[in-house]
Amino acid sequence: MAVFIEEFAVAEAGSGPYSLTGGPDGALWFTMVQGGSIGRLVPGDELSAHRLDPECGPTIIAVGPDDALWFTEYRAHRIGRVALDGAVTEFALPTAECGPFGIAAGPDGALWFTETAADRIGRITTDGRVTEFPLPVTGAFPSAITAGPDGGMWFTMNQANGIGRIGMDGAVTLHTLPTDSAAPVGIAAGHDGALWFVEIGAGQIGRITPDGRITEFPLPDRTSRPHAITPDSTGTLWFTEWAANRVGSITPDGAITVHDLPTAGSEPHGICAGPDGAVWAALEIGALTRITRGPDA
Repeated sequence: MAVFIEEFAVAEAGSGPYSLTGGPDGALWFTMVQGGSIGRLVPGDELSAHRLDPECGPTIIAVGPDDALWFTEYRAHRIGRVALDGAVTEFALPTAECGPFGIAAGPDGALWFTETAADRIGRITTDGRVTEFPLPVTGAFPSAITAGPDGGMWFTMNQANGIGRIGMDGAVTLHTLPTDSAAPVGIAAGHDGALWFVEIGAGQIGRITPDGRITEFPLPDRTSRPHAITPDSTGTLWFTEWAANRVGSITPDGAITVHDLPTAGSEPHGICAGPDGAVWAALEIGALTRITRGPDA
């Protein structure tokens, strides 16, 4: 596969571009954890930032059903919303010190999020009403979350070595991973009707079907610390390997390819399919990287 990788500086080094998503306005929106702001980049055009409380720790960002951008504030224990015109609203959560992390739009018109420190899954309506659902396990550290093809929300349990599902009624089902200490983080719905996730502790990519069948695919470098995963328009899934300074791809049949990033120590974290048809990743060095496939790919 011929792959082309470009980097675009968006902030000072160490500001922490962490998670990103393609917005309904054709821009890329991203969080800057250390910089305490939400960035917006129109590929090939303008760059802007929306300043927040420097200590709030904006973490994961997702498009909401209202076409606004919703994000978790891990340090401030809030959920944030930024409208396309830049207006920011923040919602305090009922549980103190809950550590919200992952967030995604659900099929019910609300946003669903994880609470890493409280072992809960949360739900917030677009007008800010919050409901929390406790998990039937302690110390799970629920992390990333995504809408599944079966009408439920699927999430990783980084410290409980499992994948969970919560229905719109709050009913929770848990699945234990075959590999000990796999420590799953990122999760995404694939085009094949399964959920795909990364195992940061085991150096593997995992796949789980809605009925709970799990397959694991070892990476060439088991110490690479894969972090986030996303499908592209063709059904191939792309993931970041922050410890190895690489991005990789896996086809639905399990074929894996990895690509070195041009800048050493860039620490890639979040990854998404961009509005321009490319795959984009967030780099800790203060940049976003654009990954495109060549004509012979």
